[in-house]
Amino acid sequence: MFDPQELEQVPTGTALSALPTDQLATVQRGLAWLAYPISLVDGLYGPNTRSAFSEFQNAIEDPDPSVVSDTSIAKLIAGARETGRIIAQSVDTEDETKVVIAELCRHMGLTLDAQVAYVWATTLWETAHTFKPVREGLDNSDEWRRQHLATYYPYYGRGYVQLTWQRNYDKYGRILKIDLVENPDLALNADVSLFVLVHGFETGAFTGRSLAQYVNEGQTDFKNARRCINGLDRWPEIKEIAEGYLAEM
Repeated sequence: MFDPQELEQVPTGTALSALPTDQLATVQRGLAWLAYPISLVDGLYGPNTRSAFSEFQNAIEDPDPSVVSDTSIAKLIAGARETGRIIAQSVDTEDETKVVIAELCRHMGLTLDAQVAYVWATTLWETAHTFKPVREGLDNSDEWRRQHLATYYPYYGRGYVQLTWQRNYDKYGRILKIDLVENPDLALNADVSLFVLVHGFETGAFTGRSLAQYVNEGQTDFKNARRCINGLDRWPEIKEIAEGYLAEM
């Protein structure tokens, strides 16, 4: 798993574009751990990385959006450490899991109660009401998955939300600095699954649509929020669950 202290090896006072590949990948990973929209941790400098770093620099009020400063590194380390602290907490019970999800949502930018309520509702639905990371197909055998999920086997859905397809396992493996392609079952670990759940909702990593597009200060569209995960599949049920959670907050 990524250790935020690795960011200390990045030289400050250096233009982001001038960093060696391994050090730029470390910065990309740090940005991703704060839910800045890095499309792929690859150590390559391009418009996506430039934009994400500039957005980060603006948020911390660093005057130069192109140079890695001492402030940049300190803020990245602090933010990534906080992400790590949150996902390492106990999630043995449903109540504990909801608390941790809410804390991670607010840390990553999903600060509204309605946004948290929708992430809770999705988690409940996607885990078959268990609030535990699960495999697609639930209690079916691996042979069943091999036959029925052949299009993307062995990269079938796992987690609090169903992480699917090799490209997505690769994407999150790079961010978390673990080998999810070689060991896809790592996606069932609570810390990994928590990160994927909230990061995906915040950045739109699953379908290209983020939760804030549908649930924000101006609207609470629990119907179309389902598009962040899986089209409009079962949106009425999930909407009803989210409304119930929101009413209790």
